[in-house]
Amino acid sequence: MKHLVALFVLLFPLNVIAEVVHYPADTERPAQLVVHGALDVSHIRPLLEDFHRRHPHIDLTYRNLDTLPLYRRFLASPDKADILISSAMPWQYRLANDGHARPLDTPGAQDWPAWARWRHELFAFTFEPIVMVVRRELVERYGRPDSHTELLATLRDHRDELSGRVVTYDPQRSGAGYTYAIEESRLSPRYWDLVTALGDVDTSLVDTTGEMLEGLSEGRYWIGYNLLGSYARRVVNADPDLEMVVPDDYTLVIQRLAFMADQAPHPSSAAHFLDYLISEAGQGVIAEQTSLGAVHPALSGPGTADAWRAEHGNALRPLTLSPGLLATLDDLKRQALLTRWRREFGREDASR
Repeated sequence: MKHLVALFVLLFPLNVIAEVVHYPADTERPAQLVVHGALDVSHIRPLLEDFHRRHPHIDLTYRNLDTLPLYRRFLASPDKADILISSAMPWQYRLANDGHARPLDTPGAQDWPAWARWRHELFAFTFEPIVMVVRRELVERYGRPDSHTELLATLRDHRDELSGRVVTYDPQRSGAGYTYAIEESRLSPRYWDLVTALGDVDTSLVDTTGEMLEGLSEGRYWIGYNLLGSYARRVVNADPDLEMVVPDDYTLVIQRLAFMADQAPHPSSAAHFLDYLISEAGQGVIAEQTSLGAVHPALSGPGTADAWRAEHGNALRPLTLSPGLLATLDDLKRQALLTRWRREFGREDASR
């Protein structure tokens, strides 16, 4: 299938680079669809291609941005996108809760599991554990850290040797990184000890899982902490020098959330696409052609949430799609957490 790919600079509300994929319609008077997502093109492409094959009369444009620029751009122009997709669950929930989401009234929406939706407006359509990735050199010299406790011990015992060789999210700049930080601070009483240990080894702070994987593949880093497992799996499978670690004490699981914009310029196309994401057909593409983890209750086996649960059981801790997500965005709580994070990390400026 032919499609066009280009890079554009989006000038509002921030100067950010967005990768844009365009699938032209096969008719002179096409329907239009604009999807904005924090999901790399390489991961969403199978879904876009299958949807376009099923609906060739729709002229489809997909823009990929990071989580916080995506959120800010939508607030600046809520009538420019039909569908919004993001793994930054609190920000997606806030947009829906604030009235920016249009209900989807289809049989698929009615039947979607209650734990994977909010009303019939916000839908979780993936199941993505948050993992560690380590290089072979680390495993050969110091062993494989299979839990957060073992990671903490490794960082403490080999502080000098690992200085500058660890990477994780910057919770100040990354919506995903902030979400993981606040959830882990609730889950584990030793979380702040781990933050201190990360600071002690001069851990690099970045905005995306892609940046972490690039540095790990190049050998600049030996440990990547809190990567999206969906992104990591593909890279690790192709690189014998890397291993993916699903911590056996606890593993956060995020779900990518999608909604139709209340001011969607093309609401009919938007409804078709959102219904496709949660359909057995769309979820089958997720299971078979991506590493995002299908959620549909009719699907099991490789590439599904059921498979993750069967393998890792009680260690998996999915973030709950509930009003509790809004508490993570309270300005005072956010500033308090980031202030403590910087203090424990040992750098006044955690965004360097």
